[in-house]
Amino acid sequence: MAQPYKKPQRYVPGPNDPLLPPQLSEFQNKTTDEVLEELNRMPFFMTKLDDTDGDGGENQELEALKALAYEGEPHEIAGNFKNQGNDLYKAKRFKDARELYNKGIEIKCDDTSINESLYANRAACELEIKNYRRCLNDCKTALQYNPKNLKCYYRMGKAFLALELLEEAQKSVEFGLQVDSSNKPLQSLLDIVLKKQEAKKEQNSKKEQEKQIREGMQIILENAMKLRKIINVKSNESPEIVRDAKVSLEDPVDCESQLIFPALVLYPTTDEFDFVAQVSELTTVHELVSLIMERPEEWFQRPGHENFSAKSLVAYMETEAGGLVKVGKKMVLHDILKMEKPRIPIFDGALKVYLVPKAESEGWLSKWDRSKAMERRSFV
Repeated sequence: MAQPYKKPQRYVPGPNDPLLPPQLSEFQNKTTDEVLEELNRMPFFMTKLDDTDGDGGENQELEALKALAYEGEPHEIAGNFKNQGNDLYKAKRFKDARELYNKGIEIKCDDTSINESLYANRAACELEIKNYRRCLNDCKTALQYNPKNLKCYYRMGKAFLALELLEEAQKSVEFGLQVDSSNKPLQSLLDIVLKKQEAKKEQNSKKEQEKQIREGMQIILENAMKLRKIINVKSNESPEIVRDAKVSLEDPVDCESQLIFPALVLYPTTDEFDFVAQVSELTTVHELVSLIMERPEEWFQRPGHENFSAKSLVAYMETEAGGLVKVGKKMVLHDILKMEKPRIPIFDGALKVYLVPKAESEGWLSKWDRSKAMERRSFV
């Protein structure tokens, strides 16, 4: 929808608007937007960068202003960039300050003091914006100009501390204190570094103790398995659900206490499975099956589950040779695993039990392939 025509308004300066400068007196009849656009092309009034003169040509005033930054001797130009960078740093405009220090460094003047300050001050910016590696590099360069620059030693110490390189942080601070042993910021930073080192030593000592305890418990567990002659067979692709599960001892420091196993229970006739996180070696097969069959009535009404019950299910376990053996429900898991013939291992650190309805067991057994069972195992 077309907007109604509005007559352009003449420029009338408001309370916060710039007065119309003499060189723009010819704009008295221009609109406010037109005058402000022209004002923006004058460096003093500039609120946004406009490199043109309004007709697509070069803005001579702006180019002259840019050139002023590079007028004078190299050390004067570099010093000017340094001073401007310092003002921005004080205003906490660290990235902007860094850019001005960059420009000063690019001048490559021969003034050692100015170059030292440019690198040292840029290092301060890098430290504030957490570019710790760059901070370190700039500090090293600044120290080549003046090895007694205490601020550089301080900033190196802070950067190394942030990177958790505590020994390097300590050495950096101590170098600075060799120059001035009374420097308070360096003394305070050294205290922080030393306390951090002590805390890290305690942490490492605690981790080492925990590691030794874990290794000791693992040895006890392995001895408990050997004592019972339990074999652990690894699969080419272990089921994801048992990867984080572990065999454990009821008392981790007593190899004669009960072994606790994770158990993978498979229902091959329905292509389903259950996982039980902890099963004692003193559990009977009947107790395990009864535990798993504690389900809502609706579950037994699903297709394929009609013959599932604690009484009707038959338990089988895989042998070391790749075959299957029926295990009686009254048998205790401990006794099953310690049998010499047939040897029944655990798989991937877990018990592996097949539950099949008695009415379907013969058909399932006839399809069991011993060679394929062996192919699923890892012998690496």
